[in-house]
Parts: sequence; structure tokens; C-alpha cells
Amino acid sequence: MKAIVITGVGGPEVLELCEVSTPEPRGDQLRVRVRACGLNRADLLQTSGLYPAPAGVPSDIPGLEYAGEVDALGPDVTGPLKVGDRVFGIVAGGAQAEYLVTHERMAVPIPADLDFVAAAAVPEVFLTAHDALITQGRLGPGEPVLIQAVGSGVGTAAAQVAHAMGCTVFGTSRTADKLERARSLGVDVPIDTSEHDFVAVVLQQTSGAGVQVVLDVLGAGVLAGNLKALATQGRLVLVGLLGGRKAPLDLGPILSKRLTLVGTTLRARPLEEKIVATRLFARQVVPWLERGAVRPVVDAVFPWEEVRDGYTRLASNQAFGKVILRL
Repeated sequence: MKAIVITGVGGPEVLELCEVSTPEPRGDQLRVRVRACGLNRADLLQTSGLYPAPAGVPSDIPGLEYAGEVDALGPDVTGPLKVGDRVFGIVAGGAQAEYLVTHERMAVPIPADLDFVAAAAVPEVFLTAHDALITQGRLGPGEPVLIQAVGSGVGTAAAQVAHAMGCTVFGTSRTADKLERARSLGVDVPIDTSEHDFVAVVLQQTSGAGVQVVLDVLGAGVLAGNLKALATQGRLVLVGLLGGRKAPLDLGPILSKRLTLVGTTLRARPLEEKIVATRLFARQVVPWLERGAVRPVVDAVFPWEEVRDGYTRLASNQAFGKVILRL
């Protein structure tokens, strides 16, 4: 089969389309013929040598999410999926290839009205957003929530998940165009952080109370502000470090407001934990997709022969939503 292969350490220039061995499904695995796959920040970090693949997955083939068709079944598969079924999901690596193998319970049927490109824009960001907001952040219906970098892939998904729950959604960006587009995803209070202090806006709009949950992909640069923007017993859920990983930490607000700080990733979790997150996604997010309550947000689509251009687009920080490779 063909696959995108990391041939060295660097930027998009180290990616090559190469012939590699086709994986065989074992035990309770499915083999999937990949039709489209989404790009993620983790892919950029992996090519630069900063985020190696975990044990047991291809170290030189990037890719954390896919959409495709079941191609073959392992001997111990017992679930309802069969050859030819359209599925999407997350994997720990190796999705940027013609074929991949995955545990049968990690694959989810694609809603009928989504094509493969749209479906490939769903798994990583919506699984992350749903898990971070609801499982980790314990976001309840109607609670106010702040989404940092709302134009990012996770941000666009998180805004929709929160809106589907009837929450008041605050969203930040330094780009006016991204904020305007975010309104259509359910952002009630867009905040241009190039012009406004997000803490001041949140406190003004909540009569000084703050938000119950902050979902943050930025990290160090907004840590102090996030703590100030949280309400009493609020929860800060950290899912990324785009703005740095080290910052001074004032313990005062954490103590006085009884705050909870949670860090979370999906890739490094044990398989059973990822299966639980996937089943929750299938139970709640997929019905939202089917009803149109949430939708994939695709920024750009590239033939996978133009993978370097796709990575360059993602690295530019100009994307609103997902960058997709089409096989």
C-alpha cells in the first residue's frame, strides 16, 4: 500500500508518499480502507521530532483520524460492523495511509449524509471536545463556557458541543473573520483578543460571576486570565500548549474559588479509556450530527499527493476548522 512517510526530522519537506507493507487485522481488529484523513497539530509535532508515536503504532506514518470503509475483519471480531461499512474514528497513528487497522469498538458508523471528506473532519476534534467539556470538565446544560482559540479545529467542535447543550458560549480569537464565522457555530460572545481583554469581557457579560468551564488549547500565555475568568468551583480543561508550556501560577484563585485544573490528551490513553470515549461520542455526538445540531467544519481539502501543502496550511495558523487529505 501507499502511505505518507516521515523520512526525517523537520517540516513538511520530510514527508514522502511511499510504498509500505499493508497491515493485517489481528484478533478484534478491523482493517479500514482509508478514503480521507484529517490533519492535526500532533502531526506537525511528530514530523518535527517533538511528539513521537506511542509504542505499538507506526512511528513513521502520521495520522490520528480517518474516514473510510471496512476492508477486512480479524478472526475475533464479534461486533455488528461488516466489510463495506463506512466508518470513522481515531487511532494512535498511521491514519495517513491507504489502509489501517483499529480495534472494532474504536470504529463508528458514518452518518448517511456525510461524505468521507466531511466525516474525516469529525473524529479527533469532536471526541476531544466532547471528552474535555463533558467528561473532564463536567459541563452541565446551560452553563457558561469559554473556548480559547475558537477558530481551531477543537475550538469549532467545542463551540458546537456547548451550544447543543444550551450553554452560553464565549469564544476567543485574534482574527475578526474567524470570530464572525464562529457565530454561526453557536458562539454567543465572540472576543477579539487583539483588541479586548477576554477576562474583562467574560466578567462583564456574567455580572462578575465568571464561566463554569474554560477549554484551553493555548496554555501558558492565557493561564492567569483563565483562572480569573472562572467562576467559583469552575473547571479549567487544558488540551493544548500552543501558547507555551511554562507560566507562573498564582495559587490564590485556585484556593479561594475552589477551582479544578485538568490536563487531558487522547493519544496516550490506554485502549480501554479510548474505547469508552469513543462509545460516548457515538452515543451523543453522532445523533447530533444526524440531526444537524453540530456539523464538520472543513477549512481546506488537499489530494494526499499534495500532503506538504496540507501541512503548510495547518502550520500557517490561518485555518478555520479542519485541513483534510483526500485519498
